[in-house]
Amino acid sequence: MPVKVKNQKFTMLFDWFDQGGDGVLTHDDFQAMGDLFGALAQEDDKENASAMRNAFEEWWRVLLAHGDANGDGRIDRKEFLDVMEANVTAPEHFEKAVLTIADALMRALDTNHDGVLSKDEYVRMYDALGIPPVHSEDAFQRLDRDGNGVLSHEEFRLAITEFYLSNDKDAPGNWLIGPIQ
Repeated sequence: MPVKVKNQKFTMLFDWFDQGGDGVLTHDDFQAMGDLFGALAQEDDKENASAMRNAFEEWWRVLLAHGDANGDGRIDRKEFLDVMEANVTAPEHFEKAVLTIADALMRALDTNHDGVLSKDEYVRMYDALGIPPVHSEDAFQRLDRDGNGVLSHEEFRLAITEFYLSNDKDAPGNWLIGPIQ
């Protein structure tokens, strides 16, 4: 069961990252994701926009270095699933490739600078990232573990970590980009 849960999550991620819709991941796809995330920052917030773009570049480097089994400069679904499990989620890459995005995203989305994400700020993220907003309310409720109506930085980071690392199909973090399909 644990491998199945991660494969489901990573398959959802692959489909989301495949911005070109051609069934493979390319550098262009990761640049598009970096731009998509970077656009969530306010116009004068160059630091967080740049941090998210740079983290997607790092993620692409890890994918190519460890996952491009046939050396074609593209990552197919099987290569992606393999490299996500073996390398991207490894501690030496996870912080730089994934949590850097989470931290910059949290800072960029916190438009009133109160250190937490309101439901409105979180829903804005869903909309802007092309995630069906029909799930944002459910996701927010699950990720707000202390029930105080906002997501703290710790709750947001925990959700990201659970999405990528947890084998528990019921982990709240699995709702980060919608229900596991």
